Amino acid sequence: MLKPSGEMRPLKDAQLGAFTFFASALPHDVCGSNGLPLTPNSIKILGRFQILKTVTHPRLCQYVDISRGKHERLIVVAEHFESSLSDFQKQGKKASSEKVLQVAYELLEGLDFMNKHGMVHRALSAHNVLMDCKGNVKLAKFGLYHMTDHGADVDFPIGYPSYLAPEVIAQGSFHPSDSSHDEVPLPSGPKTDVWSLGVLLFELCAGRRLLQNIEISERLKFILTLGCMDDIVTVLAEEHGCLDAIKELPENVLELLRKCLTFLPSKRPTPAELLGDPVFNGVSCLYTPFKKPVSLFSSSLRCAHLELPEDISDLCKDDDEDYLSERAINEVYHLWCLAGGDLEKELTNKGIIQSKPPICTLANFVLEDGESFGQRRDRSFLLDDTTRLRDVAGEAYYPLLEDEQSSLPQSNSSNELSTTVKLPLIIRERDTEYQLIRIVLFDRLLKAYPYKKNLVWKEARVDIPPLVRGLVWAALLGIEGDIQAKYESTDKDTPIPTDRQRWISRCHQYDELLSSPQGHIKFRRVLKAWVVSHPDLVYWQALAYACMSAFIPKYLYNFFLKDNSHVIQEYLTVFSQMIAFHDPELSNHLNEIGFIPDLYAIPWFLTMFTHVFPLHKIFHLWDTLLLGNSSFPFCIGVAILQQLRDRLLANGFNECILLFSDLPEIDIERCVRESINLFCWTPKSATYRQHAQPPKAAGDNGFGKAASYYTSDYQDMPKTDLSRDPLALCDLKAEVSPRISAEDLIDLCELSLSGPVKRTRAGNPKLLHFNRGHISGSINIPFSTAFGPNSELVQCPATGVLQSYRGRVIVIISHAITNAVMFAAHLVKVNFPRVCFLDGGINKLKPTGLLTVPSPII
Repeated sequence: MLKPSGEMRPLKDAQLGAFTFFASALPHDVCGSNGLPLTPNSIKILGRFQILKTVTHPRLCQYVDISRGKHERLIVVAEHFESSLSDFQKQGKKASSEKVLQVAYELLEGLDFMNKHGMVHRALSAHNVLMDCKGNVKLAKFGLYHMTDHGADVDFPIGYPSYLAPEVIAQGSFHPSDSSHDEVPLPSGPKTDVWSLGVLLFELCAGRRLLQNIEISERLKFILTLGCMDDIVTVLAEEHGCLDAIKELPENVLELLRKCLTFLPSKRPTPAELLGDPVFNGVSCLYTPFKKPVSLFSSSLRCAHLELPEDISDLCKDDDEDYLSERAINEVYHLWCLAGGDLEKELTNKGIIQSKPPICTLANFVLEDGESFGQRRDRSFLLDDTTRLRDVAGEAYYPLLEDEQSSLPQSNSSNELSTTVKLPLIIRERDTEYQLIRIVLFDRLLKAYPYKKNLVWKEARVDIPPLVRGLVWAALLGIEGDIQAKYESTDKDTPIPTDRQRWISRCHQYDELLSSPQGHIKFRRVLKAWVVSHPDLVYWQALAYACMSAFIPKYLYNFFLKDNSHVIQEYLTVFSQMIAFHDPELSNHLNEIGFIPDLYAIPWFLTMFTHVFPLHKIFHLWDTLLLGNSSFPFCIGVAILQQLRDRLLANGFNECILLFSDLPEIDIERCVRESINLFCWTPKSATYRQHAQPPKAAGDNGFGKAASYYTSDYQDMPKTDLSRDPLALCDLKAEVSPRISAEDLIDLCELSLSGPVKRTRAGNPKLLHFNRGHISGSINIPFSTAFGPNSELVQCPATGVLQSYRGRVIVIISHAITNAVMFAAHLVKVNFPRVCFLDGGINKLKPTGLLTVPSPII
């Protein structure tokens, strides 16, 4: 069967479980060395948690999500199973030697995989070793020690006294706020888990809890005295009255217990060493070494091991099959949240979250796992079986991907979904069934990337599900190949002079992840990798770097040169021309009061509007931005101004400065919609820039045929005698309206004959000036006839015809470019929209054979 893409496993027979704890509260009157308030410990934990979602192994319970609540409460969502090793203890059963060796080997597999990722468990206990329906081990809470910075960010110890290694107990408890401790204890290493494993295996063999009826202080003393014993296993057996049962164990099991329960860490083996121990010779052959699934962007062949049934119809033959359980765990959780799932409410209903008593002087009783006031051990099933996702037809989980397929999601309730797709985006993103079908569709398209890149583009123009937005953006940017290897080969650690310029602490600090120290580190490393790989420029991980390396050349080419003034000035000049082209009245007003783009638009374009909008709006804006070429940001900028149009027209310079210092609320859906409309009205060559990204290789626009017209830049088109020529910046600044190429002019005229297609809706542009030839259907209006002494438009038959074409694209042609520049400027002055002029003048058209020369009158 085809498995869901990405790192997450399918839900299968697992459940979604949650556990909760409190991070340590920081004093309110203390600031950091930078003078800013200290980052809350819950934010730090949230940042470190993110890496845990990528740690996937058959022996580890998959982490899914973390959320912050009030008073530094954190709720962690992870894969969960009902059965655990504590069930053996409750039943008083002794496990067979085969079961002991199986559990030991599978636990060691999980521990060794964690160690390779720089983590240790430190919280091993019988109830944290879960068992799936096949009886295989699933380690739970393996990331608690990592996410809490080895316990430094919480007020409770990580681990359980009965299972803690002697060296951990000898260190004692520690908290950073405790001034009585001079030194921070060293973090636990892999060998601490081996001791805990030994205790677990001993309990399995003995059929009872170790040191269960002894007070905690006595337990700790007893464990520390074990260092004086020659045979710790025998001493523990005598202490618990199970010596006969232990003696009956096979020698290989006894030898395993002795190796795990070695008092001195220096003599105790690591999980990796134990996995290769001869004691497992009869066990290891039953297991296939774990291979990490091939990710979407890598050099490996993703389809090498895919298997399909002989009859594809078998995929949907069973009407009773639980298709939802075949989806990835994070998908199921995302859909559960959309269906109204609330973590705090669920945990409160189950009694896991309890209100604290109103009497504040009561002693604070903290349980071993960190929850205050009586947290129960129950980790309840969070996904409600009654959700309507269970009723979605099986065909919806296996959509067809033929090119002729409709872009609308298809299911038994297709009429309802066809209605849904017309609703505002924010509503669609909260519709559970709609999101399920969109996620499944994009999942299958991404599996086939880059082969199905055209369909990825097609569907992205409808909308992009938030759950898969990152991967879809990468696909839209044309990311391919082994991005991880390229990222790892870049030096992100050696200090360089520009390190101090990357002020990560300023970037969207209202976002919990970006405000966390780990978020700062990851973001800084991505930027550092980009700066190091572009030494001529100045100012997660592998995928973010790859996307950034594709995004910046496309939209911000040479914006970060050490001397970028000529690039920025050209960009702002073209933007000014776009304002005049689409909204001349607004352009005239802003120019009259001196409110030029240099005063407000530089942060817009340098950050591609992330300086303007909060992240949730940026997501929706960039969903469309990435579908357009490098000129699309101009359209976004004009759309923003048009939303503020009435206020801008009514105010002077000072009021406009104040308006943009605290930008009013912008309707992002309207902004996107109007940006697309503006983009469709703009001739390609009107936004030509000398300093845009150089042309790509012939025939390679990076996006496929279906998307090429919308994503390729004018610079990418083959240059001909009809193309637009470069222009000095000083000359460009002197022009109010944009120039267009003869190619665009011909295209506009063809559209007027055949109907509106592609990008232009107007058709039939009017060309002004008849000297020595003209295009059929154009209008001859000499400047002296059209404008009076005060630059007003004179009323005459010719200008009357011109007025009738107001709103369409007007192209001015002249032998002398200066005349065309002046004529265009005067039309803009009298508020004529969509005015441009032909680059190169009438001479550009002479070789085309399109000019009509009037016959002489005889």
